[in-house]
Amino acid sequence: MMRFNRTSEKDLIKGCIARKRKYQQALYEQSSAKMFSICLRYANDYHSAEDILQEGYIKVFKNIHKFRSEGSFEGWMRRIFVNTAIEHYRKSVHMYPILEVNNSHYDIIDDKTIEHLAAEDLMKMVQQLSPGYRTVFNLYVVEGYSHKEIAAMLGISEGTSKSQLARARYLLQKKVSQIQSYSEKKYVK
Repeated sequence: MMRFNRTSEKDLIKGCIARKRKYQQALYEQSSAKMFSICLRYANDYHSAEDILQEGYIKVFKNIHKFRSEGSFEGWMRRIFVNTAIEHYRKSVHMYPILEVNNSHYDIIDDKTIEHLAAEDLMKMVQQLSPGYRTVFNLYVVEGYSHKEIAAMLGISEGTSKSQLARARYLLQKKVSQIQSYSEKKYVK
């Protein structure tokens, strides 16, 4: 979580609205690591994440006057970066027709296996998912959007969002299970 005290957050916002570089730089320095981690979750690679970060900050500085102080400033920025990542995804991924599978069933591996992984390892696994699975997974699990909201954002049906999430979870749990199985075999010798 970014740390602003009330006056410095207000000063940063006012300075950015006035387009003063030192305030823009200060905001960037205080928030870029957090916003970059959001970009990395959605991007195919590091360079794409950098592009999303840059586009996101352009939007933040261009629209900062619209922040109404009704919620958290970090939340407002976060939403801009998520939306920028989604726009980037739409531009870079050629959409192919997705067959909606209403009765998809995947054997779910025990969720406790995920608890033993470091967050960094899990993020690497999420990065290995296809862009569609990764985007739906991040929007639902990390950002907390509903399937209805995801469907509207990505131009897909709610059922497709649900099936992509189920498939993403299955693939992640399968990877975790493989790692766990490998570790057990390694130490049994």
